[in-house]
Formats: sequence, C-alpha cells, structure tokens
Amino acid sequence: MSITIDKDTDTATLPERIRRFPFPFTGESYRYSANVEPANKNVPTDAGAWGAGVIDIDEFYLQELADRDRILTRDPSRMQVLPHMRPAVWDTIAHLLPTMAEENPDIMSFHRDGNSCRWQNRLQDLDVEFTVGDDDSLPMGPLRFLGSQIQDDIVLLDIRDNTMWLDAGLVSFAADWSFNFDVGMSFLEIHGPVPRVKEENIISRAEQFLMRLQPGEQFRRTNWTMTVGNRLDTSTETYPEWGPDRGTIATDPDMPDKLHLRVEVQHLIRLPHTGVLLFLIRSYLLPLRDIARVPAWREKFGHVLAELPEDMAEYKGIVRYRKAASDWLLAG
Repeated sequence: MSITIDKDTDTATLPERIRRFPFPFTGESYRYSANVEPANKNVPTDAGAWGAGVIDIDEFYLQELADRDRILTRDPSRMQVLPHMRPAVWDTIAHLLPTMAEENPDIMSFHRDGNSCRWQNRLQDLDVEFTVGDDDSLPMGPLRFLGSQIQDDIVLLDIRDNTMWLDAGLVSFAADWSFNFDVGMSFLEIHGPVPRVKEENIISRAEQFLMRLQPGEQFRRTNWTMTVGNRLDTSTETYPEWGPDRGTIATDPDMPDKLHLRVEVQHLIRLPHTGVLLFLIRSYLLPLRDIARVPAWREKFGHVLAELPEDMAEYKGIVRYRKAASDWLLAG
C-alpha cells in the first residue's frame, strides 16, 4: 500500500470539517475514564477549536437530518418514549430550542409567551407555532420534531430508585449498540459489557456524579471509536451492512480514505423542570487522510492505536485493523 501524507501544517488552509473536529486525545495513550467537564467551554486544538456551544450546527446539518429521517421512516423503533417520560420530552424542547436560537441568532429564533411558542429555522425555511404540552401542535410529534432540528441523538434518563433508567429517546446514529434493546434498562445494565469499567468502578462513580447534577447544570464528555466508511448509523440492527468491512479494510488500498475516527461529544444536562437527565450524543467522522493533515493528530492517534490494550480494541471493534491504521499514521 502506497503511503502519501499531506504535510500541510497551515491550519488556516484546512477545511472546516478538520478545524472544527473534536479531536479527543491529549496524549499518546487512552484508557476509559469519566472525563467529564463543564459544557460551553471552547477547546483549542492543533487544527482549530470546538465546544463553544451546546448544539453544534455544521456543514453536514441538512444531510445528516435527511439521513435521520430515512432511518426513522425505515425503523420507527429508533424513537421511543415510555408514557411517564412525555413531560421530559417537552422539558427538553423548552430547554434546547432557546439555546439553539441564542447560539445561532442569524439562522434561528425562538419566542415564547406562556405556553405558546414560535420557532423559526432559516436553514430549513421553517416557521412553526406550537403549544408546550400539546403533542398535536408539532408536526410529527414533539420528539420526532426535535430530532429534525438537531444533529445530536437524544437519550432521556429517568432518575428513580437511586439509579438512572433509559426510558425515552431518539437514536438514529448509534455506534455499535441498539437503542431499541436498551430502552427500559438501567444505567449500569447498559454499560455492563464495557471492559475494565466495572473493575475500576468508573460507571458507578459516573452515575453518582450525574444524579447529583442540579437542574439546569450542563456537562460534557467525549468518546471515540472507528468506523469504516462515512456512515453514522452503525447500530447493531444494521450490522450486516457494515460489519463485514471490518475484516477487509486493513488490506484495502483506500484505507486512509475509508477508515474514519468517530468522536462523540456527549452533553449531560439535568432538565430544569422534570429533573430528568438529558443525554445528547453528537457524532463526528474524520478519515485518516484528514487526520494525517494535522501532524500532532497523526502522531497521537497512531500511538494511541498501537498502545491500546487488546480487550479495549476488541470491544471497540477495531482489533482487526488498528495495526494497519497505526502503521499508516506513524509512517508519516
């Protein structure tokens, strides 16, 4: 396989998708951790910056929302709301739409008078009036409507019996998991298969931290994996469509363009009225070819892949190609 890496180090000439990418590594190794920090904090990187706001709207906005609509039309189980969670859905809308309008005043606006609201989204040429609490006042219903306005996946965790329960959400871009399978499960049950976290008590400590959040508080964390192809929907339901590629990508001459680093920016928000925990998952993809255009990223990610313990590489589904990816990056 021929190795050609762009040596361009002038970040001003890099495309927006690279400059805004939330590169997750600060060193040359990686281990699971809660890595939670306050939201709304701009994070400088070697290519640019990310994280100034909660809801990020980028050049892929319309494309990703069209993808979501197709996925939900094909598989409605990607959106579910247990009956007691209906108020939390409205709490989410009442919290996020004003946030989006404040962060993007040139393209979005939100006005509320009592329970009567008006939402305008110039990117979609949309102007809609609705009533908080009235499901029929929003096209497609409240949660599907919200999913048509933000690129993030939406998970709502109810807090009862001193634990958290995944009782509602809209997840079209799952990374090797099934929202439909996890609905109704506890936080600890959902994370049970993750290696090392039980022994190191990471999940239980994270849960206790989240349950202590006060209404309106907002935090975030990052998570990462790798994906073959520019594909956000790698749910277990669609495994036959993308799973076989994991076995062939290591020897594919086009590996640097097909193999992507996938980063999730996960926002954790305690909703102000219901007290439910809102878990937003925004997913970003960047191919190795683009990562190699930032020398510090190429070095760090190459070493992370080479050093990653086998059980963690197996869980992330990258064990069959991580050496080929690491070798390519470090050959630069």
